[in-house]
Amino acid sequence: MALSGGYLLDTNILVHLLRGGDLGKYLDATYGLSGAPSGLKVSIVTWGELKSLAIQFVWGTARRAAMTAMLSGFTRVDIDNPSILDAYADIDAWSRAIGHKMGKNDLWIAATALVEDATILTTDKDFDHLHAPHPGRTWRVDREWVDPNSKLAP
Repeated sequence: MALSGGYLLDTNILVHLLRGGDLGKYLDATYGLSGAPSGLKVSIVTWGELKSLAIQFVWGTARRAAMTAMLSGFTRVDIDNPSILDAYADIDAWSRAIGHKMGKNDLWIAATALVEDATILTTDKDFDHLHAPHPGRTWRVDREWVDPNSKLAP
């Protein structure tokens, strides 16, 4: 169940949706990603990461057009926000202090989710250390993990 800010989609969710395989179909059916995406948000960082992946994966014109159309259906969240910048610094410093170095894109996504009071929807474990309760930490990043082996029942 998402927090009051809805879901913030991790890049892997969008990649699976665009690929249209079993996991993408499961995600779409379960979370209504291609319908009226009310409460679904995407960080501007995810937009950039997805555009880079399109180049790396050598996506053709049709898949890139589908990507652009899909992205335009979600609420885009910019990171040019003092609260997101502060959250980024807090998450990065805390993660490093416990010996967990995060990727920069994941840091931005986590900071955005924290400020937006949104739940990160993801198929990876990159946010687990931020989701688990920790003594002395005053904040927590909510995430909903979807097993990458998920698919619709036959």
